[in-house]
Amino acid sequence: MSRFIESILIPTDGSDGALAGAKRGIALASRTDADLHVLSVVESRLSTADFDELEQPPLEETATEAVEEIAGLAAAYDADLDVTTRVREGTPFQSIREYANRREIDVIAMGTKGRTGLDRVLLGSVAENVLRTARIPVLAVPPNAVDIEIDDIPFDRLLLPTDGSDGAAIATEWGIALAARLESSIHTLYSIDTSPLVNTRARDELLETLEHSGEEAIDAVRERGEEAAVSVSGSIVTGSPVVEITSYATENDVDLIVMGTHGWTGVGQWFLGSVTENVVRQAEVPVFCVPVSAESP
Repeated sequence: MSRFIESILIPTDGSDGALAGAKRGIALASRTDADLHVLSVVESRLSTADFDELEQPPLEETATEAVEEIAGLAAAYDADLDVTTRVREGTPFQSIREYANRREIDVIAMGTKGRTGLDRVLLGSVAENVLRTARIPVLAVPPNAVDIEIDDIPFDRLLLPTDGSDGAAIATEWGIALAARLESSIHTLYSIDTSPLVNTRARDELLETLEHSGEEAIDAVRERGEEAAVSVSGSIVTGSPVVEITSYATENDVDLIVMGTHGWTGVGQWFLGSVTENVVRQAEVPVFCVPVSAESP
């Protein structure tokens, strides 16, 4: 099978949160035959005097140790992985985005939380800015995922929320491609939020309309799954999208959530951008975030 993911970028600040992202990135690279790039960015706005007062090691030395740790982890797991390490100075999220653009990276894999304080970049804010500005998919990994060994990382059950929008469509393309390559099953979820409506009759009428839209959206994912020989099941739920998505993932042992970063707005339908950010913050499993600008895999 040809490589639909040729390169994965792992940003690191040496924290446990970065390690959690790195483990998932290494596992995904190994299972998709992708090259790895490991990048650590030295925050240029922090003064050397601040670190001297705390008797910290030089920033460049710390950054080098961080990338070498991840490179060593990758080599130990899969000796065939092609790993490139780099240390850059600059604004972290901008440097990550620029590196990804120049090297034509296909996916960024990163933790959602990093170390706080003067000695490390706050990877949480970096992850948020990368998610908002990246034009390629970002695999956002929560810090609790650090406890699992790379050998034990599963990609068996994927959850694919949909709202029928263009943003959901490109996420579907990536979700199907991932499932086909990783031999995963997919459950697609359409969430209807009628909470803004207080009028019972209006809510019932809108619910009926949106249920029909939900069935069409789920059928579209099923059709794509059939074309790729991927097993797809689906369901329509009523409630807050963030609550429904994260609850379903927890209750059904989902290994990865795949979702777009932009969707429809309006009463009864959800703005996938804000939903995605909140799912990333609250989910206990990694979230593969696909921007509407991403190319089809």
